Amino acid sequence: GHYISVDTSYEGEKAVLSSPDLYSEEWSCVRLIYQIATSDASPDPARLNLYLRQEGESFDHLLWSAKEPSDSWLIASLDLTNSTKKYKLVLEGEMGQDKSTSIAVFEIKITSGYCIECGFEENHLCGYVNRWNPNVNWFVGGGNIQNSQSILPKDHTLNSALGHYMYVDSVYVKHFQEVAQLISPKTMAPISGCLSFYYQLKQESSIVFTVYLRDMSGFYEEIWKTDSALNADWALAEVDFNAPYPMEVIFEVAFNSAKGGYVALDDISFSPVYCSNQTGTPFNPANAGCNFEEDLCNFYQDQKDGPGWSRVKVKRNVYRAGDHTTGFGYYLLANTKFTSQPGYIGRLYGPTLPGNLQFCLRFYYALYGFFKMSGTLAVYIFEENHVVQEKIWSVLDSPKGVWTQAEISFKKPMPCKVVFVSWCKSFWDCGLVALDDVSLSLGSCQAADLLLPSPGECTFEKDECVFTQKKRGRGSWHRKRGPTPTSYTGPKGDHTTGVGYYMYIEASNMVYGQRAYLVSRSLRGTSGKQCLTFFYHMYGAGTGLLSVYLKKEGDDEEIPLWRRTGEQSISWLRGLIEYESDTNYQIIFEAIRGVSIRSDTAIDDILFQAGPCSEVEEIQFSSGYPDSLNEIEY
Repeated sequence: GHYISVDTSYEGEKAVLSSPDLYSEEWSCVRLIYQIATSDASPDPARLNLYLRQEGESFDHLLWSAKEPSDSWLIASLDLTNSTKKYKLVLEGEMGQDKSTSIAVFEIKITSGYCIECGFEENHLCGYVNRWNPNVNWFVGGGNIQNSQSILPKDHTLNSALGHYMYVDSVYVKHFQEVAQLISPKTMAPISGCLSFYYQLKQESSIVFTVYLRDMSGFYEEIWKTDSALNADWALAEVDFNAPYPMEVIFEVAFNSAKGGYVALDDISFSPVYCSNQTGTPFNPANAGCNFEEDLCNFYQDQKDGPGWSRVKVKRNVYRAGDHTTGFGYYLLANTKFTSQPGYIGRLYGPTLPGNLQFCLRFYYALYGFFKMSGTLAVYIFEENHVVQEKIWSVLDSPKGVWTQAEISFKKPMPCKVVFVSWCKSFWDCGLVALDDVSLSLGSCQAADLLLPSPGECTFEKDECVFTQKKRGRGSWHRKRGPTPTSYTGPKGDHTTGVGYYMYIEASNMVYGQRAYLVSRSLRGTSGKQCLTFFYHMYGAGTGLLSVYLKKEGDDEEIPLWRRTGEQSISWLRGLIEYESDTNYQIIFEAIRGVSIRSDTAIDDILFQAGPCSEVEEIQFSSGYPDSLNEIEY
């Protein structure tokens, strides 16, 4: 047969292969049979990437990426959710620094249905793999091969001797309770519904046939087990199945003796409707978060504690930081002037979360206080039916007045609530504790970090993403973490986590009026509006200008989209820009140094999104700053 490949004789950085326009209103599965061959491991290995390019989007979604070399063909299975938009699949080979690599693709196949479905009629077995064991293994049976261990007269798919199925036989069992495992491809998109399959069991002594779900941290959950009734014919099994984050389905057979009999399996299929008539609405993690802009969302306080937490807002000023969401919105403050008597406690309860799911909780906190602030904010998990509170996090020491991100993974067997607790024992311990932007996602935080970043987002944590400098030098944009060297100007920490990276201009290396440009690479033009969100920091008495421009391909003119002049706030502020461009274009961030060295301007957390902005900024071009002082509104 034929395959296509790219190797190091190719001069470019990336080899790109793009599909025709595709259209799938049904859920479908992409199977890719590929191989990366190399002679030595290199620090910058070759990669094979698969992108989804959706109509109307300037950025491609990275669906999958592989860099492990192998000496045989491998299979990747990826679920594509149903969509009403046209799309293309784009394969990209990156050669890396390795001198002897080649990347080959043997087959790309898009089938309707889910990747975990399989009738075992094709030789790639839909990406199911047997976990090899010296004695008992899953084999392919059927196909009318005379010499095979073909124990059944007919398979289930074709109902003939020519069809195939999977089976495991006890003939070679050497030890008590040996297990054979058949492992499904990983679910790459959240699915829930009914998993069904056909099986046959012939047993002389007890066989245990079990189906498990295994998440990426290796945690097994049993979802089905055979009852001991004998089945001489194909029997249908159905089980409710919920995979909100990546999981594998494992079919496991354990024998007690070599005369144990056999198990056969065929026609695994999936339907997005639960088998039992259970009509549960799946849990939506968005309902368990809050940015406190409108109200407390689904959070509440216990009335007998009194109002420990207040929802407050700070007008833009140069003394006191505002909220994390926009820099001029609302956040929660514990221990405000109404409550700062010693021994007070503030408890904020979140909504009830279902049991037996892995969660990742993220939130931002900031501390302002006199002395040691450790322990002034803690997070508890409250199990309702046991009335048990378990402390899962508490603040150690953190930079004063910087919004710092905390992330906590947890999983509890029973329904539970997250509780944020702030207390002070004596007056000198009573600092101010601020909380904002609480979010909850399914899956552990580590797994979420490994997930592919959303396209069009740049937090500057690893690199400068799609941006480059016009010319690099002392007077250009720099990537930095922590405070800037000059006092009374620049941020104390980044906006993403409080301890990460941002881009800024160092005014002490520049002269008055000098410009620094941060330019995006060429972005794909689309019809319709696009929304650009970013955070900027303009604090310092001598601050100059920050402008954003749109430059269309083949056009020399730079169209101004947004501008701020002079000192704005000690906080990171959110900027929103709505623009459109049907030809390829670049976005340019231009900073101009102001009159003094207190002119460090910074940007962070840039996000491009398709579609109009959900909110609109009143002023696109403004100078000076509002004349409100350090006041808090309750």
